[in-house]
Amino acid sequence: MNLTDRVVVITGGAGGIGAALGRRFAAEGAAAVVLADLAADAARGAAEAIGPVATGVGLDVTDEAAVRALVDETERRHGRIDLFCANAGVATGGGLDAPDADWDRAWRVNVLGLLHSVRAVLPGMLRRGQGHLLLTCSAAGLLTAVGDAPYTATKHAAVGLAEWVAITHRDDGIRVSALCPQGVDTPMLADGLAERHLGARVIAASGAILTPDQVADAVVAGLAEERFLILPHPEVADYARRRAEDPDGWQAGLRKLVRRLRAADR
Repeated sequence: MNLTDRVVVITGGAGGIGAALGRRFAAEGAAAVVLADLAADAARGAAEAIGPVATGVGLDVTDEAAVRALVDETERRHGRIDLFCANAGVATGGGLDAPDADWDRAWRVNVLGLLHSVRAVLPGMLRRGQGHLLLTCSAAGLLTAVGDAPYTATKHAAVGLAEWVAITHRDDGIRVSALCPQGVDTPMLADGLAERHLGARVIAASGAILTPDQVADAVVAGLAEERFLILPHPEVADYARRRAEDPDGWQAGLRKLVRRLRAADR
């Protein structure tokens, strides 16, 4: 996808990866960039920083009617949506004993939030015979977020949903990309490190931490090539390959890393 003159909607757009995508798409010549976020004021501030091409709005992606209303309003104002980035997500830092409320929120945001977005925007794209969906799924959707069971389970479901839509609607002119970064310098990672969540510490210990702008660079390149998997950390492809070829060895390596981190706490 060439981003010039495109109309783009980004959920989770108030900061981190979402705001970086908005800045980069505007720089690439997008006609309109809509930043939607539960933090409405922050979304409006991020849009103001981009300039007149951007608009910030409040949105709860777990509210399907609200997502449909956003899509309807954007299509009314701009005539179409060329690229929809379903980027909102939450982590928990919990295991099997995480409260049911945390499991429910992870499911509603990380999976149903994507589903609501796809359901709302896909009909218009199908009518036009073209459109691109970018679903932020995380490397956790291909591997495992050690220390965060709800995040792991829901991000695996997100990758599965993205792949299903890609297979089902590619011949209808719809392109789908699953964005799967690993460590990114965002409030989600910072909060996890501050709270000493094991998953955040594993990420910090195991690879490079990219800036949101570096992730945006990888997204622009991936969209241009219409890639399904967009991997800002190229090593994730090697990790996924090793995990598929030798799951026992892969798990043993992660257990060793976890033991080392836990030993450092003693």
